Amino acid sequence: MTAITIIGAGNMARGIATRALAGGHAVQILARDESGAGTLAGELTGTVTAGSLTTAVTGDIVVLALPYDAALAVAEQLRDGLTGKVVVDISNPVDFATFDRLVTPDDSSAAQELQKVIPASKVVKGFNTVFAGTLVAGAVDGHKLDVALAADDAEAKDAVAALVESSGMRAIDAGPLKRAHQLEGVGFLHMAVQGQLGNTWSTAVKIVGA
Repeated sequence: MTAITIIGAGNMARGIATRALAGGHAVQILARDESGAGTLAGELTGTVTAGSLTTAVTGDIVVLALPYDAALAVAEQLRDGLTGKVVVDISNPVDFATFDRLVTPDDSSAAQELQKVIPASKVVKGFNTVFAGTLVAGAVDGHKLDVALAADDAEAKDAVAALVESSGMRAIDAGPLKRAHQLEGVGFLHMAVQGQLGNTWSTAVKIVGA
């Protein structure tokens, strides 16, 4: 099974780690606050270790389970250790002060901006349209979660798709990395409609009929 490193110890880190461990993968959780990473690791079941951002990255796939600005900063800090790695960007670069726009350039995306910071890594956009609680549960209303993926490197995208599928979800190939721009729009819309849906954050974006 693939070794996964998750950077971050928040709700999305918990959700993605839960699915990866359910798929039999080994998970390493790293965070700036090592105690937070250790607490999360201790609450999970499976082969899971914890460390700080100074700990060597052991995963073949590295998931940046961080907000956009933090993901850029951590990627720059760990650039050398991420060389050659498949790096998954899950962020939705929302302007949280106004909650009415994305902060990335109109012709770009969080994933594309991240690729500029770590050019020697293989960036894949994924998990940004899936909520943390649904990842922990593994499904919504009995339906598998859809995880749309965008990347320029076909092997990197295939590796993340294999992780998704082995963890009980369905991988959707959304095309090249520039499609991350549209995926982040979908992620933003999914967040924006939660107030009308009861603020349960338990809904899912699902493609049906395929």
